[in-house]
Amino acid sequence: MIREAQKRTSLISIIVPAFNQEKTIVHDLKKIHQVLEKLRYSSELICVVDGMLDRTFEKATKFAKESPRIKVVGYEKNKGKGYAIRYGIAESKGDIVGFIDAGMDLNPNGLSMLLEHFEWYNADIIVGSKRHPVSKVIYPWQRRVLSLGYQILVRLLFGLRVRDTQVGMKFFRRGVLKKVLPRLLVKEYAFDVEMLAVSKYLGFNRIFEAPVDIKLRFGGASTITSQKFLRTVLAMFWDTLAVFYRLKILRYYSDKNKRRWKFDPELNFRINIG
Repeated sequence: MIREAQKRTSLISIIVPAFNQEKTIVHDLKKIHQVLEKLRYSSELICVVDGMLDRTFEKATKFAKESPRIKVVGYEKNKGKGYAIRYGIAESKGDIVGFIDAGMDLNPNGLSMLLEHFEWYNADIIVGSKRHPVSKVIYPWQRRVLSLGYQILVRLLFGLRVRDTQVGMKFFRRGVLKKVLPRLLVKEYAFDVEMLAVSKYLGFNRIFEAPVDIKLRFGGASTITSQKFLRTVLAMFWDTLAVFYRLKILRYYSDKNKRRWKFDPELNFRINIG
């Protein structure tokens, strides 16, 4: 099984969404690039600048000249992490496509671990998980409680048998993306959940977790009570319920409702996945 997966995996694409990362983007891309160079697969690294609000695009583009495997794309207005990832996937060519958040809360060495799990399980999707037994996690207890509560909600609503949907490191088989991407709507907070829930709905049930090394940088207990954080939590909750409503009530994601799927001319699903 592992050898068969290796034969099919000729190119790995890694998407890095970046927003206001001018201070760290070069360091982040360099670390990820170093990991990709050690893989036994060919790979490409696609940085998507989610809004030209600082010098992130300029610095990333300059760094990209150091390697032909690095590509930098972007657009003027900030549209959210989910949109940035979809935009990057539309530019990708890999047989397996993954993404990792910029900012280096996540150790990029975990990419190789996720790929090993992908092969071992012959997976449709591999999800980086803070709750994997061997994950290394530094995480404020307040956020642990909220995260646990959210994952219980996700399991009840969608039946997803994963313990953590929100870590910004995942891999998808290209055939999954071909079916799932044209149906998606969420551009920001519940993008991960929508992607996983629709994948499961379409029959891609080989979804497994892999360990991550993550150090979340928050400002202490006060962070959880800030207005910005509370607005984010409410938006996440609302987006999640909206996904449930579309999936279970409207049946929006069904092939029968294809005419209702929203076409985005900027994405145009120019994904080389057909």
